[in-house]
Amino acid sequence: MEINEQLIRAITQAVVEQLHNGNIQPQEIQNALNAVNAGSAVDTRSAAGAWTGTGSQTGTQAGTQSLAGKTRMRPKRSYDGAVKALQGTNPKEVVIGVGAAFQTEINSTICGLPLNEVLRNVKAGIEEEGMVSRVVKVLDTSDVAFMGLQAARLSGSGIGIGIQSKGTTVIHQKDLYPLTNLELFPQAPLMDLETYRKIGRNAAKYVKGEKVTPIECTNDPMVRAKFQVKAALMHIIETEQLDPDKGMIVWEGAK
Repeated sequence: MEINEQLIRAITQAVVEQLHNGNIQPQEIQNALNAVNAGSAVDTRSAAGAWTGTGSQTGTQAGTQSLAGKTRMRPKRSYDGAVKALQGTNPKEVVIGVGAAFQTEINSTICGLPLNEVLRNVKAGIEEEGMVSRVVKVLDTSDVAFMGLQAARLSGSGIGIGIQSKGTTVIHQKDLYPLTNLELFPQAPLMDLETYRKIGRNAAKYVKGEKVTPIECTNDPMVRAKFQVKAALMHIIETEQLDPDKGMIVWEGAK
């Protein structure tokens, strides 16, 4: 199946409509993702139906069911009793702010990298440069720029890293504007674990005031079209888990 702008728009529109109507469930999303990734020979209309379970043929074959009345893609997680993240004082510290669904509702990046390995490599990169890391879960925003900035403002060094659950990452500094960062890594589908390790190293070098060479990343203009729908759905899952009253909490791995 050719993945083009018309198909992406049709699927996205169908997904949004069903999210509003409360008729979509995670298995339907996965069935449609599998169909798209496998290049199944279905037209735009039936592909959109695969996402919503309303396609006359695809939905039936996938065995999907309507979950009328459901308004969330994942149950809302409670963070009652979580420890609030405090302002850091260690000048060697880099705070890593991870998304609200990180290692709970979402366990792998958009390209399938395990989030525990992503986190391990970022922390390892920081430590290789002689700095220390602290991980917090950001529950009041799902925007990677603000996640990174809040992590930086919490950090004893003023340098922070924001990581969305789908893998998009930013290195930020506490006195910069939200959309003015030190380094941004927007094409998560093309990132590997070594890239995340380099991100940790660069963040530590900013702390030390050393000259930093920006990390070279692979660029593919077709990535947005290929992953647009999946990225949107992962972002919805992340945003659903926000709990602004909790702000940022201590997070050192899956809880």
